[in-house]
Amino acid sequence: MPQRQPNPNLELALIGNCAVNALIDRQARIVWCCMPRPDADPLFHALLDSSDGIGLDGTLAVELEDLCRSEQSYDENTAIVRTRLFNTAGAGIEVIDFAPRYRSRDRMFRPAQLVRRVRPLSGHPRVRFVLRPRANWGNTRPELTRGSNHVRYVTPDWTWRVNTNVPITYLVDETWFSLSGPVSLLLGPDESLNGGIEETARLFEEETHAYWRHWTSRLALPLEWQDAVIRAAITLKLCQFEETGAILAAVTTSLPEAPHSQRNWDYRYCWLRDAFFVVRALNSLAEVGTMEDYLRWLHDVVRASPGHVQPLYGVGLESQLPERLQAGPAGYRGMGPVRVGNQAYEHFQHDVYGNIVLGAAQSFHDHRLQRRADAEDFRLLERMGEQAWQLHDVPDAGMWELRTRARVHTSSSLMCWAACDRLAKIARTLALHEREIFWAERATLIRAKILERAWSDKRQAFVESFEGEHLDASVLLMCEVGFIDALDPRFVSTVRVLDNELCDGPFMRRYEAPDDFGLPETAFNVCSFWRVDALARVGRLDEARASFERLLGHRNHVGLLSEDLAPKTGELWGNFPQTYSMVGIIHGAMRLSRPWDQVV
Repeated sequence: MPQRQPNPNLELALIGNCAVNALIDRQARIVWCCMPRPDADPLFHALLDSSDGIGLDGTLAVELEDLCRSEQSYDENTAIVRTRLFNTAGAGIEVIDFAPRYRSRDRMFRPAQLVRRVRPLSGHPRVRFVLRPRANWGNTRPELTRGSNHVRYVTPDWTWRVNTNVPITYLVDETWFSLSGPVSLLLGPDESLNGGIEETARLFEEETHAYWRHWTSRLALPLEWQDAVIRAAITLKLCQFEETGAILAAVTTSLPEAPHSQRNWDYRYCWLRDAFFVVRALNSLAEVGTMEDYLRWLHDVVRASPGHVQPLYGVGLESQLPERLQAGPAGYRGMGPVRVGNQAYEHFQHDVYGNIVLGAAQSFHDHRLQRRADAEDFRLLERMGEQAWQLHDVPDAGMWELRTRARVHTSSSLMCWAACDRLAKIARTLALHEREIFWAERATLIRAKILERAWSDKRQAFVESFEGEHLDASVLLMCEVGFIDALDPRFVSTVRVLDNELCDGPFMRRYEAPDDFGLPETAFNVCSFWRVDALARVGRLDEARASFERLLGHRNHVGLLSEDLAPKTGELWGNFPQTYSMVGIIHGAMRLSRPWDQVV
């Protein structure tokens, strides 16, 4: 088998356990994994050092001699991946990958650990195991020590242990040998196992399988597109760092939005905007546990903020995320730079206050929650409402995080309106009549200003900024957050104009004006899903369903989506998997599905 795959792509499967994540390609190579946190130095980094294909450094691989084809899929309704490799003689092996997750001793067991189980399927397969973790973004080779049934990889900051029943000599020397029975590798902290290797790996797999089957069985699914929704829901859950409750925008950094575009960003942090949409999507499936965990993190953000709130924070509430270019890895397909950190933490993005209030609003109304929000929580949110009111017509960087241009963005003002509107509704639930009137009046004033200043007679559409002239897909959120009736002629016209100017078939770009890097080249997947929602709301239901089906057809082989898509080729680009995009799958299915009572 050749050592390098000539065309790295995003045909990748995600495993994880809400503590760590990893990406596995179709040849069963783990090509990306950060430990012990998802924003840490990658233990496996090969995806970002692939100028001439995926090499062996920075991977965990099992190679089959004379490989000719592979199959990969998830165990149904789980986060367990099975990859089957077959050679020219008909011999085959199966590789099972997962991260343990299940309840044990009244708590969630989710160690910073990956488990790989390998077994022969047919014939007499010859294999070799390649285990080449790296530190310092691929620049440092760990020191290796060995024991009777383990190998330790020692880095300046961490020591990782692989407990395994693969012959240690073969593992260390990367020797080809005949696989006559099942073997397992458990990669994690430098700790001994309490039980036998195969016994432990089997227990972890069985318990993890049972956990995910139970978790998915409790989802309130739409009638149609159930498999797509389940996969999206599991993926969103895996993007939560459960220890703190933070929700990642994606598990990767520096996957370019378009070829050679320099639009390479680090998304391994919690954007309050993205997190709100994740919570909203999972809530729609009756999965409120993610929201409860996220609200713990969000309340700490708000309590620590006397006024200004950043658009993003680290998963451990870190407020400083300085952006740097990382020396060493050449980037995805050699398309650097590789960035660590994100300069957007310095931005003023005024939609953040609406995202905070919207993200917390359900906790005041939902009687299922273990801890419902109360008047004290409301007073804390009012601080966010006050910021929204003060900043609703002040220029900012906008939700697309423009680095060199500030305007009064319609989307930012819209979310400031949403903050005031939801505060009024919360006050009504809490029987705070005076506060209800107070916030409702402010919402009314902001709404009038948006309707007057964001509408362009010239374009016959709502535009991206007050008194602006350029189109922007974000105005489609007007209907989703309840700002305007879907059949208002201005919204209907806006949908039609955006369709004509920003779309390549069902694929929608974010905006039409050049930004810091020129004109956008790829479609932004969540915008395409916003369009589907808007089409359905304005009565173009057949078009909405057809577009939704086409978008689903561009998921990768295991049902995942990245941030962006090239309309001409259908190729996925951008960080992966993108929570925004997976939210779009759930939201579209819930909007478009036929009701259950049509068939049961």
